[in-house]
Amino acid sequence: MNTVKRFPDAIAYDFLGYTSTYRRFAGEIDRCADALASLGLKKGDRVTISMPTSPQGVICFYAVNKLGAVASMIHPLSPPKEIEFYLNISKSRFALTIDAFYGNFKRVMANTECETLILARIPDYLGLVKRIGFNLTKGRKIPKVGKDPRVVWWKEMMAGSYPHVEEAAIDPDETAVILYSGGTTGVPKGIMLSNYNFISEGMMVSYWGGLSHNDKILAILPIFHGFGLGVCVNAAFMGGGTSVLVPTFTPE
Repeated sequence: MNTVKRFPDAIAYDFLGYTSTYRRFAGEIDRCADALASLGLKKGDRVTISMPTSPQGVICFYAVNKLGAVASMIHPLSPPKEIEFYLNISKSRFALTIDAFYGNFKRVMANTECETLILARIPDYLGLVKRIGFNLTKGRKIPKVGKDPRVVWWKEMMAGSYPHVEEAAIDPDETAVILYSGGTTGVPKGIMLSNYNFISEGMMVSYWGGLSHNDKILAILPIFHGFGLGVCVNAAFMGGGTSVLVPTFTPE
């Protein structure tokens, strides 16, 4: 919030040409937090975020933190059995993913504590021309999502009206996020990082890099990755720079 006060009209993120100022970004985080609280999310709950590097995943990460809940960040291409493992090890009651991966979550949710699945779409934050182009190409290949009482659509959720929720009282040493090891010698391990971890990391990186509202970081690394979330996103925002969100890496 200090960055919002210092640079309210600076660009916080750029997603394939769609931009949001820090003032608008703060409003999106507040709206998401209010919506999640209305859905029943409370302090100490876990939310699995299974997203490419996109506005929805970033907004949700900070909204979850505002409520004092914990974000569990996983690879969006995880197969069903891995999703089941991550949901259970984190004890997530909520999950966020994109519509293309609905089927993977549907297959395993009954075996977990996950009650609510929030579905986003890549075109949610695309301009008109790119939105039409996506829907005519990749969008046509995504299976339709049938009626499911567990599903909440991101765009509808963010358009709703909810009671305002104040920021939760959070201790610096409380867990903010769970990231996962590669599991090269066994199953992945959940790595719990505190609020203090993220604040100190963001302050140090933004200071060492001399980041300001005139700078941009190309966020190629994914948000389920420590460097992607900690440096390309969090440190950029703490320094007041622009995080250029890249959902799929290509050399071009």
